[in-house]
Amino acid sequence: MEDYLKYSSEPPKSQTTMKDHVVDFFQTLVVFAAIGTAIYWIIAQPHKVSGSSMFPNFKNNDYIITDKVSYKIGDPQRGDIVVFKNPKDETVDFIKRILAVPGDKIKVADGKIYLNGSELNEPYLANTIVTNPGAFLKDGQEVTVNDGHYITIGDNRPASSDSREWGFITRAEIIGKVFFRYWPADVIGLYPAAYRIE
Repeated sequence: MEDYLKYSSEPPKSQTTMKDHVVDFFQTLVVFAAIGTAIYWIIAQPHKVSGSSMFPNFKNNDYIITDKVSYKIGDPQRGDIVVFKNPKDETVDFIKRILAVPGDKIKVADGKIYLNGSELNEPYLANTIVTNPGAFLKDGQEVTVNDGHYITIGDNRPASSDSREWGFITRAEIIGKVFFRYWPADVIGLYPAAYRIE
């Protein structure tokens, strides 16, 4: 009896084992973890707002994305809302608004902020907000901002620990600029362009 061979133009199908599936799965996880880590350390970082120092513009338990790229190619600007390391405890991040940049002269007097000799126009605040002085920005005492340093103050002046108390922050302490809020659902979206303070 003759043996017959059946020929086919198709290559033989390899047998995919459970081990192959597991290896593929873990390889995919490693790739996504690497991409996620690169995004977290280089491009953007999520933060949760804790406290009311930026109320009403940002509320307790808001979730935001901080842009970490902009300040690698440009300088922080007056009016930018930034996340930075707490100068007194680097394990804690703060969110505040930049009000003065290197070379600016700033003072607190009569419940207002004066920048470079003129009363600061702050359209993001209620007209009733009173800005009190602190241990660093003493009442009526003008301070010049050093190179590489910034003055950051919370929008909710009565409930904010900020540069009025502990002074300048450095460029190196700034993590990035707030650009997107992804929670709560009714305020999801790109954060509006910063109020430019001139």
